[in-house]
Order: sequence, then C-alpha cells, then structure tokens
Amino acid sequence: MLMREQAYENFTERLLAREISPGQFVSQRELVQITGMPLGAIRDMILRLEADGLIRTVPNRGLQIAHVDLDFIRNAFQLRGLLEREAVRQFVKTAADEDIERLRVEHSTVRETAESSVTAELLDHAQAMDRLMHDTMIDALKNELIANIYRVNSIKIRLICQENTRILPRLVTSVMDEHLAIINALAQRDEAAAVAAMDAHIDSAKRRAMNI
Repeated sequence: MLMREQAYENFTERLLAREISPGQFVSQRELVQITGMPLGAIRDMILRLEADGLIRTVPNRGLQIAHVDLDFIRNAFQLRGLLEREAVRQFVKTAADEDIERLRVEHSTVRETAESSVTAELLDHAQAMDRLMHDTMIDALKNELIANIYRVNSIKIRLICQENTRILPRLVTSVMDEHLAIINALAQRDEAAAVAAMDAHIDSAKRRAMNI
C-alpha cells in the first residue's frame, strides 16, 4: 500500500474512532502525529480528503475537518439514496436464494432477541449487520467507481450517525423491520417493492439524523 493511501486509512480510522472531531481545526504537523505518516504523505492525503469533502482549507485558520450540518446530512443521504436504489434494483435480480434467506434469518433472530433484551453486544451486532447488508448490495454491482464513491459517502454517513443518531435500544426492532421489508421483497424478486422499502429505510434514517 502506498504511503498516501495508508495515511488516508489511518486518518479515517481516527476520525471514525472519534479521536478527531467534525469541525475541528488541525495542522499538517498534527496530522503527522495523528496518522504516524511522513509530511509528504500527509500533503497527498489532504488533497484526497479535500476532493472527498472530508476536510477543507479555511483561509487564515488552516485545515478543518468536515462539519456535520444540515447540508452535509442532506447531501450524504441524497447520494446514499441514488447509489443504494440502483444497488437493490440489481440485487433483487442477482442475489442467490440462500444469501437472501441467510439475511432473513439473521435479522429475524436479532429482532426476536431485541423484544426481550437489548444489550450492548446486540446493539453492536445490529449495527454491523446494518452496514454489512448495504455493503453487500453495493459490492454485488461489481462497479469499482460506484464502490469508491459509496465508501467515501459511508464515512460521511457514519460521522452523521455518531453526531446525530445511531441504533438505540428502542430502535433495534424498527430498524430490523425496515431491513426485513427489503429482504422480503428481495425474496419475492419484487423490484418495485425492494426499491420502495429501501427508500423508506433511508428516509427513516435521514429523519432520525435531522431530528424530524
């Protein structure tokens, strides 16, 4: 892996681990310390982060980490909808029956468990399942350009979730129900229903993020 790519990965890992905060100002020297990478790699990384909308240069102040505001949320969720609508439209045609059934069983199990007790471990598992299902559909497109755009946008969505919303104990069953609506439409090979269920799921997540 090239040093600039390693610097980028190190930075995003620290960002998602909340060691760096959205809206925070940082210097190149601080980024060297944060990522453990040399200054040359940091300068290349900054160019990529600026292109991805994860950092910006503010005149007379320096480098600012992306700030999570309403425009940031709207833009990220609009892009998410465009990408995942196409992904589920294709997934309904190409996914293997056994993969769809596995998704159904996993989600049903989490939902049933949540009805009686929601532990920290269950919350972590539900969050991981949430991300994995969406990632799997995007990966099934086998389109590197879409996958790269999606990965960057996923970082933004995760920042939004950290700042504004996350899967809370009271939301586990409702989020699982939203996923199961998508999965049931996939099982029936109903493209229109799958797209509608995906749209409803993403809209629900956006509303939670915007506190609507």
